[in-house]
Amino acid sequence: MARELPHWRYFEVVEVELSSGHVGHGETMLFYSWGETDDDDIDRAIGTEAADLLWDDSVGPGLQIALFDALGRALGVPAHALFGEQVRENVPVSWWCIDMPAEDWVAEARKAVDSGYTDLKVKGRPWFDLRSQVESLDEELPDWFAVDIDFNETLLDADRALDLLGELAAFDCVSHVEEPIPVDDTAGNRRLNRSLPVETVLHFGRRGDPIATLCADICDGFVVPGGAAELANSAAVCATADTPFWLQLVGTGITAAFSLQCGAAFEQATWPAINCHQIYEHDLLADSITVEDGLASVPESHGLGFEVDMDAVERYRTEKPDSQPYPHRIIEVDWADGPTMYYSGNDDQLLAAARAGEIPYFERGVSLRMIPDDGTDEWQSLAERVATEPLRTETKRF
Repeated sequence: MARELPHWRYFEVVEVELSSGHVGHGETMLFYSWGETDDDDIDRAIGTEAADLLWDDSVGPGLQIALFDALGRALGVPAHALFGEQVRENVPVSWWCIDMPAEDWVAEARKAVDSGYTDLKVKGRPWFDLRSQVESLDEELPDWFAVDIDFNETLLDADRALDLLGELAAFDCVSHVEEPIPVDDTAGNRRLNRSLPVETVLHFGRRGDPIATLCADICDGFVVPGGAAELANSAAVCATADTPFWLQLVGTGITAAFSLQCGAAFEQATWPAINCHQIYEHDLLADSITVEDGLASVPESHGLGFEVDMDAVERYRTEKPDSQPYPHRIIEVDWADGPTMYYSGNDDQLLAAARAGEIPYFERGVSLRMIPDDGTDEWQSLAERVATEPLRTETKRF
């Protein structure tokens, strides 16, 4: 996480108190979430009717989740009742991890299995040996465990994607592939969707009209993120089209608790939700969400159904950064039969290079590592050099 997403460590917790005395909590993952609760949102909320703001996504996730929690408690109902009729008592949930060496994926998978999960979502990237990664997972995992691979369009085109995905689909564990090639490549995505024996997934609305996306026959289902109003609208479209989706609401246990409430009310949220709360050493809940056979039970108690551990909130309290922090770091990618490249993670250099086809394409034997700051002038000089553009060399620098 420190390599690619160091800003995922920053959260802002919002506490709302109603005139009735009921209190609710929400959170915003700064620098990533679908919105942010700022001081103007707080100012216009104070003294107003809480219900008038409930479906206003512009207030940001922190305030909106807190309102669902507080209003549910005030009304004596779980937060999912504010969305409508409950359709399930147990919600499918996925374990998530970023791109890692094969042995680290295996370690994550073991922990997921031991924690009651039946699904793992990972990032497929050309700077790791993806064939070896998936083969290692397939050897380690029980037959009933599924792996979803998110490519973020790095497979580039249908011809190359079919070759690689054909190899990966031979492993029983591979279940879903997300955005393998650019989403606006209609013909290419249609070929993949019709040819692959696994489910293909796109982000809801990424191509514009989701109904047109469905009619184009280019995916089997969607990733659905967003605020409460956007989620409800997306879920209604998917219900009308009888199309499955997975909720993607990323954060600590606070966001995951809200996602459980959404999953209880959305008929087509049948694929395992992506919440990423498992990556944190503390989920900020007094009692963590438990998973059994890939399902998390929806609490019958009011609001989000979980209490926030305020001692943990205080323990992890830090100053709010004025802007997204970009720590100095150097990434080394070594291709077995090619160059060694040095990158900074500060502006998604690697992902941009992969999407542009500027690096070798999912080759065997490729490896990636972080180069720690050893305090030398050489390290500092290289860090400054790659902050603006990557360095290609035939010999390793460290």
